[in-house]
Amino acid sequence: MIRVDNKKRSLIKSLSYRVFATLTTIVLVYAFTGALKLAITVGFLEVILKMLVYYGHERIWDKIRLGRK
Repeated sequence: MIRVDNKKRSLIKSLSYRVFATLTTIVLVYAFTGALKLAITVGFLEVILKMLVYYGHERIWDKIRLGRK
């Protein structure tokens, strides 16, 4: 039996992944610099930048015919 996530579950999984990914970035920056304010700033910028990069990536792939019929 193949299970498919419903939209609500997919949204919650996406948000939880984004939170964990950003916290990972904050922890890494803090571990390397010891500067909490810098780590939080980088984490915040990372969220915004990665959303923009993902959007651009999606728009580019929308124009690529590879794997489409």
